[in-house]
Amino acid sequence: MTQIFDRPITEPAAWTVADLESDRRWEVTLADAEVGDLLAACAGAKAQGLELAHITAANFPLPHCRRTILRIREELRSGRGIALLHGFPVEGYDLADVERMYWGFCAHLGIGLTQNSDSTLIHYVTEGHLRPNQGTRGVGNPGVVSLHVDLADVVSLLCVRQPDDSPPSRLTSSLTVHNMIRERAPHLLPMLYEGFPWDRQNEHDPRETPTTGYRVPVFSAAEGAVSCRYNRNWMTKAAQRGNGFSLEETELLNLFDELASECMFEFPFNPGDIQFANNYTTLHGRAPHAPAVSEEKTRLLMRIWTNIEDFRPFADEAIIRNGIIRHGRLGWTAAELAAGLDGRVHTRRLTDGAPA
Repeated sequence: MTQIFDRPITEPAAWTVADLESDRRWEVTLADAEVGDLLAACAGAKAQGLELAHITAANFPLPHCRRTILRIREELRSGRGIALLHGFPVEGYDLADVERMYWGFCAHLGIGLTQNSDSTLIHYVTEGHLRPNQGTRGVGNPGVVSLHVDLADVVSLLCVRQPDDSPPSRLTSSLTVHNMIRERAPHLLPMLYEGFPWDRQNEHDPRETPTTGYRVPVFSAAEGAVSCRYNRNWMTKAAQRGNGFSLEETELLNLFDELASECMFEFPFNPGDIQFANNYTTLHGRAPHAPAVSEEKTRLLMRIWTNIEDFRPFADEAIIRNGIIRHGRLGWTAAELAAGLDGRVHTRRLTDGAPA
């Protein structure tokens, strides 16, 4: 995993702000027929009494949405690594119906995974009462959300409600950050390819360790593709269980954050929007907002973590793809959840404890 990609990354996911602003193929709006598909499929799922974990692409037909979903998947896999969808039906609809439509739409994109110690497939990002159990994670707090990756192949966020000050969302190409470090401080790349242990935020099973134990590379390369795994909060908490970061490591991570902010794209995120991000090529975050004054004024997003088949080559799939998500009740599929397997411990390699 220590082979360092030693030339500029030129794939479309290594974008700049100017690239996104000049070519907005990563942005799409649902047509009336596509919204009609979602409403009809939702009604059908309710009539059949389908629980969320039992909704699949097969029993949630979206014929008019097919081209849009394929476009989003390819934009994530081989395009900019991001997509922004407008016009998803949220206003005036019951949250349970929005959940069904959101999950059903994403079921056509890939395989959804559980995200927290409640084993939920849809995670509510909010400071309100719908916030799930999430260990020591600060998801939903009103402060600034630093640029980071989530744990599955793709993170999608559906905006249901924004507070009055409606904070903008932020995206950065982690591949562009790689290029910047290669240009300005190439001697630091080996430390990033070596990586850091990640904390499990107190959501691990008692039979599992509180950190990964193994190092998760910030950057890794396989078959000409560079992947990034960066979440300073998770890395910092793991370090704090020991002696903390060294001065050199702190300076390295500070530089990474500075460069990520330097090439950040900021955009409005409104009710009915869904943002999708490839977690190997894109960092996401948001500006801060004022604390909510009432439950009705809370910021309310729904989040789904999705894995997509043949999404990207990995230097070591056990660590790069699965090594930060499979612990406790996180990282289980809907089928495994329906079978009750989320109560088990994830199988691990004997050599290093990475998910087998």
